[in-house]
Formats: sequence, C-alpha cells, structure tokens
Amino acid sequence: MSKETSSLSTPAVRPYIPASAQIPELSFRALLMGVILGMVFGASSLYLVLKVGLTVSASIPVAVIAITLFRLFNKMGGKDSTILENSITQTAGSAGESLAFGLGVTMPAILILGFDLEISRVMLVGVLGGLLGILMMIPMRRTMIVEQHNELKFPEGTACAAVLMAAATPASREAAGETAQPGMQDDAGKRAAIIFGGFGIGLLYKIFNVAFKGWKDTPEVAFGAPLSGGSLGAEVSPELLGVGYIIGPRIASVMAAGGVMSYLLLIPMIKFFGDALSVPVSPGTKLIHDMAPHDIRSAYILYIGAGAVAAGGLVSLVRAMPTIWRSLSAGLAGMGKGAAATISAPLRTDQDIPMKWVVIGCLAIIAVITMATPLHMNLLGALLILVFGFLFATVSSRLTGEIGSSSNPISGMTVATLLFTCLIFLIMGWTGGQYYVTALSVGAIVCIASSNAGTTSQDLKTGYLVGSTPKYQQYAILAGALSSALILGPILLKLNDAGTVYVPAAQVAPNLSTDVSKLTETGQLQGPQAEQDKGSYKIWQKLDTVGGPAGKYFVDNAGKVVYLVDPGINGAYNKRPDGSEVKKYDAPKAVLMSYIIKGILDRQLPWSLVLFGVMIALVLEMAGIPSLAFAVGVYLPLSSSAPLFVGGMIRWLVDRRNNKLEHNKHLNEEEKQAAGDRSSGVLLASGYIAGGALAGIVIAFTAGILTNFDKAIGDWSTKSNPFFEGSSSDALSLIPYALIILALYWVAREKKTA
Repeated sequence: MSKETSSLSTPAVRPYIPASAQIPELSFRALLMGVILGMVFGASSLYLVLKVGLTVSASIPVAVIAITLFRLFNKMGGKDSTILENSITQTAGSAGESLAFGLGVTMPAILILGFDLEISRVMLVGVLGGLLGILMMIPMRRTMIVEQHNELKFPEGTACAAVLMAAATPASREAAGETAQPGMQDDAGKRAAIIFGGFGIGLLYKIFNVAFKGWKDTPEVAFGAPLSGGSLGAEVSPELLGVGYIIGPRIASVMAAGGVMSYLLLIPMIKFFGDALSVPVSPGTKLIHDMAPHDIRSAYILYIGAGAVAAGGLVSLVRAMPTIWRSLSAGLAGMGKGAAATISAPLRTDQDIPMKWVVIGCLAIIAVITMATPLHMNLLGALLILVFGFLFATVSSRLTGEIGSSSNPISGMTVATLLFTCLIFLIMGWTGGQYYVTALSVGAIVCIASSNAGTTSQDLKTGYLVGSTPKYQQYAILAGALSSALILGPILLKLNDAGTVYVPAAQVAPNLSTDVSKLTETGQLQGPQAEQDKGSYKIWQKLDTVGGPAGKYFVDNAGKVVYLVDPGINGAYNKRPDGSEVKKYDAPKAVLMSYIIKGILDRQLPWSLVLFGVMIALVLEMAGIPSLAFAVGVYLPLSSSAPLFVGGMIRWLVDRRNNKLEHNKHLNEEEKQAAGDRSSGVLLASGYIAGGALAGIVIAFTAGILTNFDKAIGDWSTKSNPFFEGSSSDALSLIPYALIILALYWVAREKKTA
C-alpha cells in the first residue's frame, strides 16, 4: 500500500553515488568510447543474428571493456574515469546490439518476399525504430525503475551496476562515502575479484566450448515411445546460468514450464496424432512422421508461442496501465511549467529529458515514417507503429525487468505486430505486393523500438543503482542508437552482397522473359562474378513462381532473363558458376516474418495455432499464473529456458541455506530478498554473464573471418573429440557445465559467523 501512495520522486534505494555528489559524468570521451563500442558490438551482433537468430546483451561487456580501457589510459598518464562516466559509456554502447537484433530479424525478410534491400530503407528503419523506442521508454522510467524496483529486477542491469561498483575508482568511492567506513576498501576489492573472476571463467568457458569446439554446447536427449517426439536439451552456457541465478527460482521455473509444455506435451501430441497421416499438415511442408522435434517446433509451435506472447503481453499491459498512467500523468504535468519548475527542481538522479521534447520527438518520428518513400508507408501504418510501438515498448521493458534482455522474446512481439497489422491490411483489402513492404516496415520499426526500449530500461536500472543522471543516460543512448543505425545498414548490405550468387537463367528459369518497358531500375554484378561480366541490366522483381522462382532477376534490353540474383541472406545457391563456395546466412527469424506476411495477405496463415496460444495464456491467467513468462517459455527453445531453470534452482538452494544462518534469521522476507540480491552469488553470476556475452565477439570472429580455422577445428572435434561428437558427448558435455555450477553454489554460500 505504501508503494502505491509514495511520491514518484522518492527513491526506493540509496544510489551508490548520492544525488548531491557532483563528479564527471557526460564527458566527451565517455560518450565517444560508448559510441565506438556500440558500433563494434552492433556489427558482431548483426552477424550472430543472421547466423543463428540470437544475440547477447552488450551492456556488461561494454562496461567491462570501458573500465579496462580507461584504466590503461590512466596508467599511461591520463585521468581515470568515474563510475558515472563508465555508466554513460555502457549506456551508449548497449544500443548497437539491440538495433542489430531488430534489423537482423526483420530486414532480410524483404529478400524472401522478392524485394531488394535498399540502404535508405534499412537505415531509416534502424534510426527511426531505435529513437522511437528510447523516447517511449522515458515516461515509464519512474514507474518501472523506481516504483517497481523490488518487483522488476532487470538482471543484466543489476549485474552491470554490480560490475561498475566493484570497479569504482578511489574518487568514485570517496563520492559514494565508502572511504569513511572501515573495511570498505577490502570489501570492494573482494567484490571486484569475484566479478572479474566470474568474467574470466565465463569468457574462457564459452570460447573453449563454442569457438574451439571443446564440448557440445547444447546436449540433448530425444525420447521414444510412449513419448515419441519429446526431447530435453539445455544450452550449457555461463551467461544463461547467470541470468537464471539473478532472476531467481520463480520466474525461471515459470519460463521452463512453458518450454516443458512445448517439448514434452505439445510436440509429442502433434507427433502422436499426426504420425499416421499421409499428407503434410499446413503450415508444415513435410509429413509429421518425417519431422524431428525441431521441425515440429518451427512448423507449428512457433505460431502457438507467438499467440501466447501476444495475449500475455496484452494482459501485462492492461495490468500495468494504472501505474503507467500515473507515470505519464506526472510527466505531462511537468510540461510547460517553465520557471515554476526551477523552484522545486527534482534531484539530479530524478531528472529526465523534458516530456515536451519526448512528445515532439515521437510526433516528428511518426511524421517522417509517414512521408518516407522507401518504407511504402501510409497514415494507417504510421498509426499502427505508434500503437504497437507503445504497447510492445511497455511489454518489452517489463519483460526485461522480469527475465532479462537475453531471454526477452522481441521476435515474438514482432510476430504479434505482424499478425495484427496484416490482419488489418487484409480487412482493408490491401493485399498487393507493395503492402508486403509496408507491413514489414511496421513490424521492423516496432521490433527495433521494443528491443531498444528493453535495453534502455536495463541501462536506466543500472544508472538508478549507481546514481547516474537519467537525462544524461537518455542523451547517451540516443547518440549511441543513431550512430549504430547509420553503420549497421551498410554492414547488412555488405554481408548480403558478399554471399550473393548470380545464377545463370538457364539453370533456374530457361526461356523466361518479361516486358522490359515496365522496368526502370538498372544494376550490375558485384563481387568475383563482376570480373567476367561488367554489363548493366534491367532489374525485375518477380513476385510469383510462374516460369521460375520468385526473386530478383537481371534482364537484358530485349526482356530476356540473364541471371537470378540469389541473395547472400537466405539464398539457396552455395556455389558460383565457376564452382567456388559461397558463405550464406540463414537469418531464421526473418524467414518466420516473411511467412507471416505472405501467409496472412495471401490468406494462408494458420490462425488456429495462433488462437491455441492465446487460449493457453488466458487459461494461465485464470489460474493465477503470470502468462507472459510462461508464453516466453513456450516460444523459446527449451534449451534456452532450461539453463535459466538451473540457475534459478541454484539460487533457491543458496538462499534456503543462507536464510537459516544465525545472522539472517531475524530478517523479514523483503530483507532476505535484498540480502540475496547483494550476495557473492549475484556478483559471480554477473561475471558469468559478462564473460559469456563478450565471448560472442570471439566466436563471431573465428566463425566469420577465420573460416578455415573454424572448419578445421570443427572437423577435428567431430572425428576425435568425444566431448563434442559421439554416443557419450551429451553426457560428457555436462561435466564442465557442472564445474561452473558448483563454483557458483560454492561462492554464493555465506560463511557462518561466530
């Protein structure tokens, strides 16, 4: 009750750096380093999302790198950074990863739909979506970060704050008042040792596991009758283990329960009822008898999960509306006060970008979206972006607070956006090819806005704990998002061009031709094939499959097709005409987006599956179970939610033991929870998250650049490493995982006091 009636400006916790302290914060060097690191992490994240459809949160790795670089600068005679400067750096640097994810799961779908990637379109989507998500999160800061501090943990944000505080410089510690407390320096040193020890373990573990193929990264067991089609698997990664520990047993268990429903109930049921069928069941294209569990999930469960996420998100939004409205009202009430606002100025740690600029910025972005020709947008599409952007920015921020960025189902929210958008277009009768681009532009901007809203909320949670100035953080992430968006578009096009194959028409569409008078665009071959053919051709975007596959074609002046332009992303041809191998990118999430758009606008979407997911969410809400976290578990692979469950169970065991110690018996439940959040286990888990996430850069480097090395390591491990391949590899790969689990449990255990 007291939380409901408390003032919006009253902090729930004492920040590390008090509001009265004045130390360097939004410095040029901190912002510049954050922008550069954001570009680097954005580029590597874009590669990962195109390759496997996943990214890892960049906030903690950016913070660790910033601390290290500033320390090196200090040793060379420069001035060391403050904790608030490090906070600004990680805030600006975190934007690249969230933008990369949004672009990677949506923009490649344009190729699958038969259109071409345009640099103006990709950059507009990145810039407008990134800025919109940040602006929409600003009015919600007080609600989600301050008022609901104890409810929404923001695991990566909390972990990042722990990293920053553990590495605080003497000047920062003095501003925090730590020097006046005996033993505080020793305690800070121990915290730093635990975090960076965990960072080293997580980094080395993940590199040896994935980059060097030391052991299987996702052990799995498939069941036979009577549970045919059922399977259990777990990604034995340190970062997911750490996230599970920080979010705790409740949310981790609910998420894992959703995965159990998918893999041990829904998939076996589909296998049981469909095993004897002699024809494929739409939207699947193969016989259910011939489908592996992964195939069934891709064909059916993803639609069920998308429906559940959409319904759970709507329920979450309805529940959050009272507090969100209070936050919006407080922000709107501050508009136009002018000089009166300076009489009772808020604390430094409670200053946001003024609400009037947030509103003006959002309206300006919507206006640009409406008028931008490359997006093929109309007024209805712009309004849908505004509505769904606010809806899923809110849901993404809340979900990030509950389960963290790494497990936030942004692609599920994008699926829900596309479902509703395409349904509205269908009702309006907008089913032509140009509306494919409009619908995808709506989904892409909402996807990026949702992703960046979640990232922004994590950063603001970090700032809330360390004592940053919110408006400075908001300026920093706006700068980081803008700069990353400008560079990720060209990188995406370069990755696609590098893998593009110009397939001679004789192989795929002999004698195919078109009316050349209707074609206005021209193009030339790029890459190695350009050496043999430097001619210029007319471009034909073929949307049907009559006479040849849909896609982009090069046509000569007589109208005869010369080449099929097979893209590097989601292309089908891995060899050039001269026989040389070409590296392709699968972009699995983009495939799903394209299926949804074509499925609805061509009246082929399996609505029954979507409604099954909606009903699952509603049944859970009727039973008093939070449906959104469960829906996430239904949508994600069980291999992703299982390690969260393991981390949550370790937290449960540790807290259960620690709470029985004599010095903790007098604490109430809230105090016990707070003590657990400050424990050594959270510090080590934070290190695991940082190390595992940073290892993603090394993995992307070895897989994307050192391709021969990566292949050689893979070939050797497949033939000679029993931990990586073979009948016992699933069991053996659990041994190193068990070691980091035991280390987490051992460090998290409190020592008995005399």
